[in-house]
Amino acid sequence: MAQSSTENRSARGQVAQARKKFNFNIISSEIDKPFFILVLVLLVFGIIMMFSASYARGLADAGGDGYSYVKRQVQSAAIGLVFMFIISFLDYHIFQNTKIAFLAFLGTWGLTLVTSFVGITTADATRWIRIGPLQFQPSELLKVGFIIIFAYIMSVNFPNFGKWTYSLIPFTIILGMVAFVLMLQRHMSAIMLFGIIGVTMMFICGMPKKHFWFFIGAVALAGGLLVLYKIFVDGDFGYITDRIKSWKDPTSDIQNTTMQTYNSLLAIGSGGVFGLGFGESRQKYLYLPESQNDFVFAVVCEELGFVGAMAVILLFVIFILRGFYIATRSQDRFGMLLAAGITVQIGSQALLNIAVASNAFPNTGISLPFFSYGGTALVIQLAEIGILLNISRQSRMRK
Repeated sequence: MAQSSTENRSARGQVAQARKKFNFNIISSEIDKPFFILVLVLLVFGIIMMFSASYARGLADAGGDGYSYVKRQVQSAAIGLVFMFIISFLDYHIFQNTKIAFLAFLGTWGLTLVTSFVGITTADATRWIRIGPLQFQPSELLKVGFIIIFAYIMSVNFPNFGKWTYSLIPFTIILGMVAFVLMLQRHMSAIMLFGIIGVTMMFICGMPKKHFWFFIGAVALAGGLLVLYKIFVDGDFGYITDRIKSWKDPTSDIQNTTMQTYNSLLAIGSGGVFGLGFGESRQKYLYLPESQNDFVFAVVCEELGFVGAMAVILLFVIFILRGFYIATRSQDRFGMLLAAGITVQIGSQALLNIAVASNAFPNTGISLPFFSYGGTALVIQLAEIGILLNISRQSRMRK
């Protein structure tokens, strides 16, 4: 009873803190060095492998520069590291503010919505937008806004989680808004990723089990009915059935729908135990589409073999474990949820990408964090790492 009373007082204290005025604090205590070193290893390893995977594609492009992709990736990494360094000193409680949290979510959601109508269309999907010299996917920014608003509402509403109006309604509305805008972009893989992030955060935040499982059941039913309608009635998502067929039989249509999966499996199988050697991939010479992006892991397997593949998997497993370690040592519920959300996002992307490359899961179009080519995504990921590092700084202040 005393423990419950203490927890409620702590929760009410977090609510009061969340409603304070905007407060800009600099935290300069020590970071989690093992986690920082792990991120640097992933970043350097990723850039090296992306360079190898993109070299042939760079030569085939109009400029004929095999170094074009890695040059841009290194520039993005440098920018991302600057953001990571700055944000690691910025008190994460800056996001535990009503105006900041809702602005982060609604701003990124609005930009994603606008992109659905005026963005750049590629392969019948409108997910990219150009603002000045920058071309990026606003859904990458939406991931950050989504994690912030979920963490904020969960930490504020926690004392009243016994009431379904506090524990279910806000998250249903937010997930519904996200699913709606991503459906407009035909971005089903992103909907799945947001669902994983949201459900995981709801599970670990202390939501009553009956509310949690009711939510899971309702969302699963609604999502299943919507997908079936889109595939078999509306026909707008017929490509989903093509991807499922490709997953079941990668040799069924090698020249078209199963080309990526088939060549990815060829690359993985060619690597054997120790691989063909760095830079020696054959499939990257325009046989494997998106070798520098979604299927960079297949090139890792071909060049570094089973040993290299397991090294990548192990690094991401350690990343997930260390990210949750930082979350469990956070000063408060908001920091815990923020750290867990970021960890789940990056970890889920990695595991899903690896599963797709090895045909353990249908093609989703999800990139491999730190390895896949994509400047904006890399900058955002490193900025998120900065938030994790700041949470680790403040957990060490508690000692």
